[in-house]
Amino acid sequence: MKRITSLWIGLTFILATLAPASAYERVTAAASAVTFNDINDHWARSTIQELVARGILEGYPDGTFRPEEPVKVDQFVKMLILSYSELHQNGSRTWNTDFLNALSPENQAILKQDYRYFSFQPSTVGYWAKEFINIASDLHFLNKSRYADFQADMTRENVAEIVYYTLQETEFLEDGQFGQKMAQAYGDITSASEREQRFIAESLVKGIMEGYPNGFFGVGDKVTRAQALVILNRLTNKESRIKIAVSPDNLERVVPTQGGGNKIVVFPDKRMWDAYESLGAIGQLRGSNHDLLGTTLRLFKDQTEKEQVQNRPSGASALQEEAAIWLDPGYNTYGITIRLREGSLARNLEVVEQFANGLFGYNAIAFKELFGAVCDKVAKGQAITNTYSLIGSDAVNILIDNETKTVIFTIAAKK
Repeated sequence: MKRITSLWIGLTFILATLAPASAYERVTAAASAVTFNDINDHWARSTIQELVARGILEGYPDGTFRPEEPVKVDQFVKMLILSYSELHQNGSRTWNTDFLNALSPENQAILKQDYRYFSFQPSTVGYWAKEFINIASDLHFLNKSRYADFQADMTRENVAEIVYYTLQETEFLEDGQFGQKMAQAYGDITSASEREQRFIAESLVKGIMEGYPNGFFGVGDKVTRAQALVILNRLTNKESRIKIAVSPDNLERVVPTQGGGNKIVVFPDKRMWDAYESLGAIGQLRGSNHDLLGTTLRLFKDQTEKEQVQNRPSGASALQEEAAIWLDPGYNTYGITIRLREGSLARNLEVVEQFANGLFGYNAIAFKELFGAVCDKVAKGQAITNTYSLIGSDAVNILIDNETKTVIFTIAAKK
């Protein structure tokens, strides 16, 4: 029996050693094997080793990596594209699945159709970087007409611009007010154009770029090879991003987004801050037939409609929730959208009334009467036009689509 057990243990050990390693294990092992004679004490050593092992950037034949050398525009674009791919054991590459799923249907079609034969290798005829640049341009990660020289050194604001547009196509953009506040804390931010400041703000609020200890962002500074790898690693790997702290005292919140993510929102005043607080509570009045993403509470007829809307392909507009209560912090407006299908008014009336109570206070009864009267007429098929009403100090604009029986109430405080 002991002999059989020993044989079984030995066989198990042999099989375990022969089993193929996971992709993470392969990259980790390869990274530990990467050595350069000029990065031993470098702050970005581990990131350099990891991304070199993934083939994102290479060292030099003399055994150096030269981490402080400036990265060129074309080099950065190539690194960006490769960062969204997987390197296989046979040396081939394919697009990362999560990356593909994050793209719009239009961008997915571009990769599958226009670049179905793309090899992830430099072009052997003509300019070596042309396909990398063309792909980045077609996916709207950059506007190649803005670059007179792709062999020029990348600047900090150049990188922030590409980060901004890549995020716009693969994730979402953060609250602009919060990002601008972060950017304004740097002493040299005014030397960047207003447009560049927007890009810098987004890169900061996403935790992808950061300023220097001296209180400057580094507008106009060249981006080094090491910095480029760290930035791209943060862009493509959310776990590596810098954690950004928010302050309730400054009316800042972290709110959930589609796909299990989060974003930071700055509310214009305490009234909207409190209104957001109420959304989660009043959504519970519909049981599980609701969700709260960003600053929008969506209300569904039932679980079937909820699943259909939540799982609709990106860009699809045919499937919509039957009602929504939303806040727009950027424009300091509130809104209620209701699609008057069979039973939708009755199902969502209590939620709308509770929201109105919190928002309008003693003027809530006037809003509820207006809401009920308009929805009743539209539900009965009476053609009515867009209208405007003043309730307390709030202007209420009512947009009506008689064909689809959709009513939108937009509420804004009069100044």
